[in-house]
Amino acid sequence: MSEFRLPAAPRSILKGSSLAALLDREAVDCLAHNLGVVYTGFDRAGFRRSAMTGLAPLGILDRGHHLACALRDYLPARYSDAIAILLRSLTPPLSQTEDLGLAVFFYLPHVSFIAKFGLDPEDNGGRDPFEVSMQAQYEITRRFSAEFSMRPFLVRWQERTLARLMEWTRDPDPHVRRLCSEGSRPRLPWAMRIPAFVKDPRPTLPILERLKDDPDEYVRRSVANHLGDIAKDHPKMAFELCDRWARGASEERKWVIRHAVRHPAKKGVAEALRLREIARPAGRRAAGKAARDED
Repeated sequence: MSEFRLPAAPRSILKGSSLAALLDREAVDCLAHNLGVVYTGFDRAGFRRSAMTGLAPLGILDRGHHLACALRDYLPARYSDAIAILLRSLTPPLSQTEDLGLAVFFYLPHVSFIAKFGLDPEDNGGRDPFEVSMQAQYEITRRFSAEFSMRPFLVRWQERTLARLMEWTRDPDPHVRRLCSEGSRPRLPWAMRIPAFVKDPRPTLPILERLKDDPDEYVRRSVANHLGDIAKDHPKMAFELCDRWARGASEERKWVIRHAVRHPAKKGVAEALRLREIARPAGRRAAGKAARDED
Protein backbone atom coordinates (compact mmCIF):
# COMPACT_ATOMS: atom_id res chain seq x y z
CA MET A 1 0.00 0.00 0.00
CA SER A 2 1.32 3.44 -0.92
CA GLU A 3 2.10 5.81 1.90
CA PHE A 4 -0.24 8.67 2.60
CA ARG A 5 1.07 12.12 1.78
CA LEU A 6 0.80 15.63 3.16
CA PRO A 7 1.61 18.70 1.06
CA ALA A 8 4.74 20.67 1.89
CA ALA A 9 3.93 23.68 4.05
CA PRO A 10 5.89 26.35 5.95
CA ARG A 11 5.81 26.57 9.72
CA SER A 12 4.29 30.04 9.47
CA ILE A 13 2.93 32.35 6.79
CA LEU A 14 5.74 33.72 4.67
CA LYS A 15 5.87 37.31 3.46
CA GLY A 16 3.93 37.69 0.24
CA SER A 17 2.00 34.44 0.67
CA SER A 18 -1.40 33.57 2.13
CA LEU A 19 -3.09 30.73 3.93
CA ALA A 20 -5.04 29.98 0.77
CA ALA A 21 -1.87 28.61 -0.80
CA LEU A 22 -2.02 25.73 1.67
CA LEU A 23 -4.99 24.29 -0.24
CA ASP A 24 -3.74 24.49 -3.80
CA ARG A 25 -2.77 21.97 -6.47
CA GLU A 26 -0.32 20.02 -4.31
CA ALA A 27 -2.91 19.62 -1.53
CA VAL A 28 -5.49 18.47 -4.10
CA ASP A 29 -3.00 15.95 -5.49
CA CYS A 30 -2.24 14.62 -2.00
CA LEU A 31 -5.92 14.37 -1.19
CA ALA A 32 -6.61 12.48 -4.41
CA HIS A 33 -3.67 10.16 -3.75
CA ASN A 34 -4.60 9.37 -0.15
CA LEU A 35 -8.20 8.64 -1.01
CA GLY A 36 -7.19 6.53 -3.98
CA VAL A 37 -5.06 4.38 -1.68
CA VAL A 38 -8.03 3.36 0.45
CA TYR A 39 -10.88 3.58 -2.07
CA THR A 40 -10.29 1.78 -5.34
CA GLY A 41 -13.38 3.36 -6.89
CA PHE A 42 -12.10 6.88 -6.39
CA ASP A 43 -11.84 8.85 -9.66
CA ARG A 44 -8.63 10.73 -8.97
CA ALA A 45 -8.53 12.57 -12.28
CA GLY A 46 -12.16 13.58 -12.11
CA PHE A 47 -11.77 14.80 -8.53
CA ARG A 48 -8.69 16.84 -9.43
CA ARG A 49 -10.56 18.55 -12.27
CA SER A 50 -13.54 19.33 -10.08
CA ALA A 51 -11.40 20.46 -7.16
CA MET A 52 -9.26 22.83 -9.21
CA THR A 53 -12.19 24.39 -11.09
CA GLY A 54 -12.92 27.74 -9.44
CA LEU A 55 -10.40 27.21 -6.64
CA ALA A 56 -7.94 30.00 -7.49
CA PRO A 57 -9.88 33.10 -6.33
CA LEU A 58 -11.04 31.57 -3.03
CA GLY A 59 -9.70 32.22 0.45
CA ILE A 60 -8.62 29.41 2.76
CA LEU A 61 -12.01 28.76 4.40
CA ASP A 62 -13.89 28.90 1.12
CA ARG A 63 -11.33 26.53 -0.38
CA GLY A 64 -12.04 24.05 2.38
CA HIS A 65 -15.75 24.29 1.60
CA HIS A 66 -15.15 24.01 -2.15
CA LEU A 67 -13.02 20.89 -1.77
CA ALA A 68 -15.58 19.34 0.57
CA CYS A 69 -18.23 19.78 -2.12
CA ALA A 70 -15.90 18.21 -4.69
CA LEU A 71 -15.34 15.26 -2.36
CA ARG A 72 -19.08 14.79 -2.06
CA ASP A 73 -19.32 14.17 -5.81
CA TYR A 74 -16.62 11.47 -5.82
CA LEU A 75 -17.25 9.60 -2.56
CA PRO A 76 -20.18 7.25 -1.80
CA ALA A 77 -23.56 8.97 -1.52
CA ARG A 78 -24.23 7.77 2.02
CA TYR A 79 -22.46 10.10 4.46
CA SER A 80 -21.32 7.34 6.83
CA ASP A 81 -19.71 5.44 3.95
CA ALA A 82 -17.93 8.56 2.75
CA ILE A 83 -16.68 9.33 6.26
CA ALA A 84 -15.34 5.80 6.67
CA ILE A 85 -13.19 6.33 3.58
CA LEU A 86 -12.00 9.75 4.72
CA LEU A 87 -10.98 8.35 8.11
CA ARG A 88 -9.05 5.48 6.53
CA SER A 89 -7.09 8.05 4.51
CA LEU A 90 -5.82 10.00 7.53
CA THR A 91 -2.14 10.31 8.35
CA PRO A 92 -1.04 9.29 11.90
CA PRO A 93 -2.21 11.44 14.83
CA LEU A 94 -0.03 14.33 15.98
CA SER A 95 2.37 13.44 18.75
CA GLN A 96 2.97 16.98 20.04
CA THR A 97 1.09 20.19 20.73
CA GLU A 98 3.78 22.75 19.91
CA ASP A 99 5.30 23.95 16.63
CA LEU A 100 2.67 22.18 14.55
CA GLY A 101 3.26 24.33 11.50
CA LEU A 102 0.69 24.87 8.76
CA ALA A 103 0.65 21.47 7.06
CA VAL A 104 -2.32 20.48 9.26
CA PHE A 105 -4.58 22.81 7.23
CA PHE A 106 -4.65 19.97 4.73
CA TYR A 107 -7.51 18.60 6.81
CA LEU A 108 -9.70 21.70 6.51
CA PRO A 109 -11.72 20.06 3.67
CA HIS A 110 -12.36 17.07 5.93
CA VAL A 111 -13.89 19.15 8.73
CA SER A 112 -15.76 21.22 6.14
CA PHE A 113 -17.23 17.96 4.81
CA ILE A 114 -18.48 17.05 8.29
CA ALA A 115 -19.93 20.50 8.92
CA LYS A 116 -21.79 20.55 5.60
CA PHE A 117 -22.98 16.95 5.25
CA GLY A 118 -22.86 15.51 8.77
CA LEU A 119 -26.00 17.03 10.26
CA ASP A 120 -28.89 15.93 8.05
CA PRO A 121 -30.16 12.33 8.18
CA GLU A 122 -31.14 12.68 4.51
CA ASP A 123 -27.42 12.71 3.66
CA ASN A 124 -26.98 9.50 5.63
CA GLY A 125 -29.67 7.25 4.23
CA GLY A 126 -32.21 8.55 6.74
CA ARG A 127 -30.11 7.57 9.77
CA ASP A 128 -29.04 9.99 12.51
CA PRO A 129 -25.46 11.02 11.60
CA PHE A 130 -24.51 12.32 15.06
CA GLU A 131 -22.36 9.41 16.22
CA VAL A 132 -20.59 9.11 12.87
CA SER A 133 -19.84 12.83 12.90
CA MET A 134 -18.61 12.85 16.49
CA GLN A 135 -16.23 9.97 15.84
CA ALA A 136 -14.97 11.65 12.69
CA GLN A 137 -14.30 14.90 14.53
CA TYR A 138 -12.58 13.01 17.32
CA GLU A 139 -10.15 11.48 14.83
CA ILE A 140 -9.57 14.60 12.75
CA THR A 141 -8.96 16.87 15.73
CA ARG A 142 -6.00 14.63 16.59
CA ARG A 143 -4.44 15.70 13.28
CA PHE A 144 -5.76 19.23 12.75
CA SER A 145 -8.66 20.64 14.78
CA ALA A 146 -12.38 20.06 14.55
CA GLU A 147 -13.17 23.39 16.20
CA PHE A 148 -14.81 24.70 13.01
CA SER A 149 -16.98 21.66 12.32
CA MET A 150 -18.06 21.23 15.94
CA ARG A 151 -19.93 24.52 15.99
CA PRO A 152 -22.93 23.65 13.81
CA PHE A 153 -23.46 20.59 16.02
CA LEU A 154 -23.56 22.82 19.09
CA VAL A 155 -26.13 24.99 17.32
CA ARG A 156 -28.26 22.04 16.15
CA TRP A 157 -27.83 19.68 19.10
CA GLN A 158 -26.52 21.72 22.01
CA GLU A 159 -27.19 19.33 24.88
CA ARG A 160 -26.02 16.10 23.28
CA THR A 161 -22.92 17.77 21.81
CA LEU A 162 -21.96 19.40 25.11
CA ALA A 163 -22.43 16.06 26.83
CA ARG A 164 -19.98 14.47 24.41
CA LEU A 165 -17.47 17.29 24.87
CA MET A 166 -17.67 16.84 28.64
CA GLU A 167 -16.81 13.17 28.18
CA TRP A 168 -13.84 14.15 26.03
CA THR A 169 -12.43 16.50 28.68
CA ARG A 170 -11.09 13.29 30.27
CA ASP A 171 -9.51 12.02 27.06
CA PRO A 172 -5.76 11.25 27.23
CA ASP A 173 -5.10 13.19 24.00
CA PRO A 174 -4.57 16.94 24.61
CA HIS A 175 -5.78 17.71 21.08
CA VAL A 176 -9.14 16.19 21.97
CA ARG A 177 -9.32 17.99 25.33
CA ARG A 178 -8.51 21.31 23.66
CA LEU A 179 -11.34 20.78 21.18
CA CYS A 180 -13.80 20.72 24.08
CA SER A 181 -12.91 24.29 24.99
CA GLU A 182 -11.93 25.71 21.60
CA GLY A 183 -14.85 24.25 19.67
CA SER A 184 -17.39 25.67 22.13
CA ARG A 185 -15.97 29.21 22.33
CA PRO A 186 -18.78 31.73 21.82
CA ARG A 187 -16.73 33.92 19.48
CA LEU A 188 -14.12 31.66 17.93
CA PRO A 189 -12.08 33.69 15.38
CA TRP A 190 -12.70 32.80 11.71
CA ALA A 191 -15.63 30.58 12.66
CA MET A 192 -19.39 31.00 12.98
CA ARG A 193 -20.43 32.39 16.33
CA ILE A 194 -22.67 30.36 18.60
CA PRO A 195 -25.49 32.83 19.33
CA ALA A 196 -26.85 30.87 22.29
CA PHE A 197 -23.45 30.95 24.02
CA VAL A 198 -22.89 34.62 23.19
CA LYS A 199 -26.20 35.30 24.93
CA ASP A 200 -25.64 32.88 27.82
CA PRO A 201 -22.26 31.12 28.13
CA ARG A 202 -23.14 29.24 31.30
CA PRO A 203 -23.61 25.87 29.51
CA THR A 204 -19.89 25.85 28.61
CA LEU A 205 -18.61 26.71 32.09
CA PRO A 206 -18.43 23.05 33.26
CA ILE A 207 -15.99 22.40 30.40
CA LEU A 208 -13.77 25.28 31.53
CA GLU A 209 -13.93 24.11 35.14
CA ARG A 210 -12.83 20.64 34.08
CA LEU A 211 -9.91 21.94 31.98
CA LYS A 212 -8.64 24.97 33.92
CA ASP A 213 -5.81 22.94 35.47
CA ASP A 214 -5.12 20.75 32.45
CA PRO A 215 -1.52 19.47 32.39
CA ASP A 216 -0.99 20.75 28.82
CA GLU A 217 -0.48 24.46 28.15
CA TYR A 218 -2.08 23.97 24.72
CA VAL A 219 -5.36 23.18 26.47
CA ARG A 220 -5.06 25.83 29.19
CA ARG A 221 -4.47 28.55 26.58
CA SER A 222 -7.76 27.60 24.94
CA VAL A 223 -9.52 27.83 28.30
CA ALA A 224 -8.11 31.33 28.77
CA ASN A 225 -9.19 32.39 25.28
CA HIS A 226 -12.65 30.92 25.81
CA LEU A 227 -13.00 32.86 29.06
CA GLY A 228 -11.77 35.94 27.23
CA ASP A 229 -14.64 35.49 24.77
CA ILE A 230 -17.07 35.41 27.67
CA ALA A 231 -15.54 38.56 29.13
CA LYS A 232 -16.46 40.48 25.97
CA ASP A 233 -20.19 39.94 26.51
CA HIS A 234 -20.48 39.03 30.19
CA PRO A 235 -17.55 40.65 32.00
CA LYS A 236 -19.09 40.26 35.45
CA MET A 237 -19.52 36.52 34.95
CA ALA A 238 -15.97 36.11 33.67
CA PHE A 239 -14.46 38.25 36.43
CA GLU A 240 -16.36 36.39 39.16
CA LEU A 241 -15.13 33.07 37.79
CA CYS A 242 -11.54 34.31 37.61
CA ASP A 243 -11.77 35.66 41.16
CA ARG A 244 -12.89 32.23 42.39
CA TRP A 245 -10.19 30.47 40.40
CA ALA A 246 -7.54 32.78 41.87
CA ARG A 247 -8.00 31.38 45.39
CA GLY A 248 -5.16 28.94 45.97
CA ALA A 249 -4.32 28.99 42.27
CA SER A 250 -1.24 27.31 40.86
CA GLU A 251 1.16 29.36 38.74
CA GLU A 252 -0.35 27.73 35.66
CA ARG A 253 -3.88 28.73 36.63
CA LYS A 254 -2.74 32.25 37.43
CA TRP A 255 -1.50 32.51 33.86
CA VAL A 256 -4.94 31.40 32.60
CA ILE A 257 -6.55 34.20 34.62
CA ARG A 258 -4.13 36.87 33.43
CA HIS A 259 -4.52 35.79 29.81
CA ALA A 260 -8.32 35.67 30.07
CA VAL A 261 -8.67 39.28 31.24
CA ARG A 262 -5.84 40.84 29.25
CA HIS A 263 -8.06 42.72 26.80
CA PRO A 264 -10.28 44.48 29.38
CA ALA A 265 -7.13 45.17 31.40
CA LYS A 266 -5.59 46.96 28.42
CA LYS A 267 -8.72 49.12 28.32
CA GLY A 268 -8.20 50.04 31.95
CA VAL A 269 -11.13 48.07 33.40
CA ALA A 270 -10.51 48.18 37.15
CA GLU A 271 -11.65 44.63 37.95
CA ALA A 272 -9.52 43.16 35.17
CA LEU A 273 -6.49 45.06 36.46
CA ARG A 274 -7.18 43.81 39.97
CA LEU A 275 -7.41 40.22 38.80
CA ARG A 276 -4.13 40.48 36.91
CA GLU A 277 -2.53 41.87 40.04
CA ILE A 278 -3.72 39.07 42.34
CA ALA A 279 -2.74 36.50 39.71
CA ARG A 280 0.79 37.79 39.30
CA PRO A 281 3.41 35.02 39.29
CA ALA A 282 5.17 34.45 42.59
CA GLY A 283 8.63 35.99 42.69
CA ARG A 284 10.55 37.69 39.93
CA ARG A 285 11.36 36.10 36.59
CA ALA A 286 13.62 36.95 33.72
CA ALA A 287 12.28 39.84 31.66
CA GLY A 288 11.69 37.75 28.54
CA LYS A 289 9.85 34.99 30.38
CA ALA A 290 7.77 37.52 32.28
CA ALA A 291 6.77 39.19 29.05
CA ARG A 292 5.63 35.90 27.58
CA ASP A 293 3.66 35.16 30.74
CA GLU A 294 1.76 38.41 30.40
CA ASP A 295 0.74 37.84 26.74
